[in-house]
Amino acid sequence: MYTQHQKCLLVDTPASGSTRRITAFLGGLDLAAGRYDTPSHRLFADLGTVFSGDVYNPAIPRAGNKGGAGEEGPRQPWHDMHCRVDGPAAYDVLENFEQRWRKATKLFRRAKAHWKDDALLKLERISWILSPSDSGAGDGDGGDSHLYALPDGHPDCWNAQVFRSVDSGSVKGLPRCWETKKMEAKHLVCDKNVTVEQSIHTAYVRAIRSAKRFIYIENQYFIGSSFAWPSYKHQGAGNLVPMEIALKVASKIAAGERFAVYIVIPMWPEGVPTSGPIQEILFWQRQTMQAMYEVIAAAIRAAGMEGAAHPRDYLNFYCLGKREAAAAAAAGSPEQEHNPAASSARRHRRFMIYVHSKGMIVDDEYVIVGSANINQRSLAGSRDTEIAVGAYQPNLRAGAGAGDGQVFGFRMLLWEEHLGSSEWRELRSPESPECVKRVNEIAAENWRRYAADDDDVAMQGHLMRYPVDVGDDGKISELRGHEFFPDVGGRILGSTNNNYWDYLTM
Repeated sequence: MYTQHQKCLLVDTPASGSTRRITAFLGGLDLAAGRYDTPSHRLFADLGTVFSGDVYNPAIPRAGNKGGAGEEGPRQPWHDMHCRVDGPAAYDVLENFEQRWRKATKLFRRAKAHWKDDALLKLERISWILSPSDSGAGDGDGGDSHLYALPDGHPDCWNAQVFRSVDSGSVKGLPRCWETKKMEAKHLVCDKNVTVEQSIHTAYVRAIRSAKRFIYIENQYFIGSSFAWPSYKHQGAGNLVPMEIALKVASKIAAGERFAVYIVIPMWPEGVPTSGPIQEILFWQRQTMQAMYEVIAAAIRAAGMEGAAHPRDYLNFYCLGKREAAAAAAAGSPEQEHNPAASSARRHRRFMIYVHSKGMIVDDEYVIVGSANINQRSLAGSRDTEIAVGAYQPNLRAGAGAGDGQVFGFRMLLWEEHLGSSEWRELRSPESPECVKRVNEIAAENWRRYAADDDDVAMQGHLMRYPVDVGDDGKISELRGHEFFPDVGGRILGSTNNNYWDYLTM
């Protein structure tokens, strides 16, 4: 039913002298075909060179050929977030891997003779790889300081914490439900006699509650807080992330303070957008959006700002798309010409850029990057297994030059790719009305150019408004003239289908 969804890679890297330390890489990027891409996200231009043999597009099955010949495109562009973790947090990622390994391997469960060892490497037996068990007794709070990538007080050092969605069915080593003190110490919960860790969900909620100016999110899915949906309130997508965001905005409106939220999602979930499961996911997404916008609209009315403010002054959803010059798209094969989606996408030389990121930036101070989607599967803890890291630079937080930190730099690099430039001064203050207006104007014009049937393909970056309309009352409706996704079809607002188990699509 559910999946091992964590994406992590562990390697040994140089430390001081002749020693080495563990380094972890984690985030949203799968180690699989079709994931490599560049910031230009080309659809056709490099199919015979850079992307030869890797023309991946699940929405148009005949877009590519695994043999490398006849690769016609469009290739589905891929946008993702990944990070490198050094220091003690990398050893937490290693511990997660060991717990997953011990749960999965049959060898560990069997009684072993004294001479037979588990397949896992034992770091404490490898003298030249640093291990947490080497810590000296006199280090106090810095007991693992020999593992630090940078010394305390260094302007570029980070504080990092690893979070997970796991349960006792997916990892070895969690306390049992009746071990109350151990459960409380690790902030675990018990669900039907299964020990559950939901620390990713907790991290998102706490970060949202601490936000002062803005939140920026990129995620493959955005579904949750079903208890507040206009309908289908009992569907079980109870994660708090969407409603926490809406309530944060509402509290700022009531306090007379500026706040803005930017959320980037795919145009549609990966796959054929006319299919039942994809349409159902889009329907849950619409329910989530409307629940959020209605809370914000109510806050605007309560503050006496009706007519002077709109919910999209505070919360906006976007997607990414690409159009490519005519010279880059050659004529399709006879098979493709009988595929309306393929031939239309080739004729208009366009396709969505698939957002597979799972990350959030708060106030240019704090960042979460990991494998967890914003949906119930990823955040429940008892469904898909996930891993993430939350981090900040302690010497560059509020009032200490946060605008010059690496979280700020990361956001500006993302926005430069998405918007085609980062030169506008207002981008340094995402909460400002001027920034919201600038971004929305670019996104609206990009959607117009993307959806147009003419040859006006020049777009300002890749960011586009998500093609729905939001009323003053927060209700979601079709954007006039855009009921279906261009080329590939499928209702943008989605639809329910009783043939699918709802808990698999949310």
